[in-house]
Amino acid sequence: MPKKKRLIWQLYPSYLLITLISLMAVTWYASESLRHFFLKQIAFDLEARAHLFEGQILEYLDPLDKNSIDLLCKKVGRCAATRITVIIPSGKVVGDSVKDPAKMDSHADRTEFINALTGLSGTSTRYSRILGKKLMYVAVPIKKDNHILAVVRTSIPVDGVDAAIRSIQIRIAIAGLIIALFDAILSLFVSRRITRPIEQIKRWAESIAHGEFRLRPPVAESEEIEGLSEAMHQMAVELRRRIDALMRQRNEIEAILSSMIEGVIAIDMEERVISMNHAAAKTLGCNSSETYGRSIQEVVRNTVLQQFVKKTLSSREVVEEDIVLSYDGERFLNGHGTLLRDAEGKQIGALIVLNDVTRLRNLENIRREFVANVSHEIKTPITAIKGFVETLCEGTVEDPADSRRFLHIIGKHAERLEAIIEDLLSLSRIDKESERQEIVLRDERLKDVLETAIQVCEVSAAAKEIRIELSCAEDIFAKLDPPLLEHAVVNLIDNAIKYSNKGKTVWVEAIQKEEEIIISVRDQGCGIDKRHLPRIFERFYRVDKARSRQLGGTGLGLAIVKHIARAHGGRVAVESTPGKGSTFRIHLPE
Repeated sequence: MPKKKRLIWQLYPSYLLITLISLMAVTWYASESLRHFFLKQIAFDLEARAHLFEGQILEYLDPLDKNSIDLLCKKVGRCAATRITVIIPSGKVVGDSVKDPAKMDSHADRTEFINALTGLSGTSTRYSRILGKKLMYVAVPIKKDNHILAVVRTSIPVDGVDAAIRSIQIRIAIAGLIIALFDAILSLFVSRRITRPIEQIKRWAESIAHGEFRLRPPVAESEEIEGLSEAMHQMAVELRRRIDALMRQRNEIEAILSSMIEGVIAIDMEERVISMNHAAAKTLGCNSSETYGRSIQEVVRNTVLQQFVKKTLSSREVVEEDIVLSYDGERFLNGHGTLLRDAEGKQIGALIVLNDVTRLRNLENIRREFVANVSHEIKTPITAIKGFVETLCEGTVEDPADSRRFLHIIGKHAERLEAIIEDLLSLSRIDKESERQEIVLRDERLKDVLETAIQVCEVSAAAKEIRIELSCAEDIFAKLDPPLLEHAVVNLIDNAIKYSNKGKTVWVEAIQKEEEIIISVRDQGCGIDKRHLPRIFERFYRVDKARSRQLGGTGLGLAIVKHIARAHGGRVAVESTPGKGSTFRIHLPE
């Protein structure tokens, strides 16, 4: 559709165009007439000068005296400020007021010379390479007894004519521009007088469209425009009333939807998004302001949710279903879908409500795993204790050595059971004190804590001939709870000793960086496969369950380390290569 022009650009441009065309035509006609007039006068003047020179040179032509002719040309040419050239019928130059005739080319091909040989005067205007100027040439034949003895050619530069014509053209153009400017101002004034009230009404209507209900402009140019203004005023008043009511309702609905933690999506019958609150956009990983009018397939690339929408639109009952989103980790949603109807009860789409139950599912899974792990870990020693106690109670064991061995096994399992309970109580206590912010952190020298932890583990390290090397600067201080951090470091060193072969080395190192302090415990043990690393700090998670129990582990040591690091505002990390060893790190804020 072609762009429509403003009314003002339809009223006066034609007048300006006519004025400009007229001025251009007058300028061209006047300049061309003046040019023709000036050139004609110059031609008459040059011809007169040639005839005056004709009488002076005639005596040197018969017989021909080239030197006298050339000297006369130069003398007269200087006095008359005119270039004079004498050419014999063969085209050879025998005299010239400017150049040496001997060095000049033949002029047999010059237009003015050719015309002069016919017995009439010849005129030509062209650029002279010799003088570097544009010249007018007039050639006059010199006759004796009706026989042409030579041709006298006079010439002067005509650049001045062009300059004069250009000066006149510039003056005419300036005058024309002034007239055009005056005409434009006058036309603009008249046009604006007509279009001003219409533009005022237009701006008023645009302000109404943008929700800015300004006062009606004072329009009184004509009865028709005044009537239009009054009708629009009445329309604006009614429109304002209705918009205010709609805005109140919309703001109330948006406030309700924005404050909901559940995701709410309204879909029309073509599965296009009508509305989506912030909770739904955050859950689905999109921008709520960019979803309007787009299909649900474009907004969410999840076939289960798409099928849920289709099922809701085609069903007359409330639809409920669990939906799993796989992007940015696995997320579980509980979806409720119901039909969306207008004021007349006609179905216009569907309303989808999404509840994010990921945390509940994860907590439920963790609870189930924890209960199963605790049950399994406790059941093993209890079963062993029960079996050996029953054996001893039945009196079938008569050998005192066997009795002592059974009692030793019972004691060992009881100690294991006690260790599990103590670790569980420690975890519970750390979590409780951390949540209540009862753990007091103070500036302590880190090396003292690490040395104490190493001393605790020296006995078990000496039993396996394992050396523990410490690297920590004396001036590293950190906000910490010494017993808690010592407990965490002891757990890491104890694990390194347990899973290292005889005669190896365990390195304990602390370094200070710009924003954190890193405590690392590195061993030369069997290492951990990469697939186990993400879960290594979970409660009761074991890489090698049989070996872990054999070494006396409860499965809670690394979980305690993680919770102690969190209680200090830090985190834990691990790097490991099977067959080469592992490095466990505690990152503490500076």
